[in-house]
Amino acid sequence: MRLPPVAATPRARSSARVAEPRFPKWSVLVIVELASGPRRFRALQRAIDGISQRMLTLTVRRLERDGLVLRTVYPTVPAQVDYRLTETGAGLTHLVKALADWSLAHRSAIAEARHAYDRTHPDHDIR
Repeated sequence: MRLPPVAATPRARSSARVAEPRFPKWSVLVIVELASGPRRFRALQRAIDGISQRMLTLTVRRLERDGLVLRTVYPTVPAQVDYRLTETGAGLTHLVKALADWSLAHRSAIAEARHAYDRTHPDHDIR
């Protein structure tokens, strides 16, 4: 999802580049899950309903690249890997949790609005 064009100031462009691609649904859910502490890959996958192994792999790699998640490999056989939020990532948790709380509190109203929209716009392709 692309953000609309922003003012041409360097600060605005920088903010848009940082925020735009990083917070799709799966990233938010991974951050929420890691807010309570380190998790192994399979524990994350079980906790996040509907995420595929491939999508979780891509999501944690992107978050690691952005410095929000730390991946630790332990020298065991088989190798054990866990994921935890970095200090930067932990700084997001209150914002992400507030968004999740807001979403839960308003899900009925959003569902009703979507249903009403779909009834009045039967030919739309928005899903």
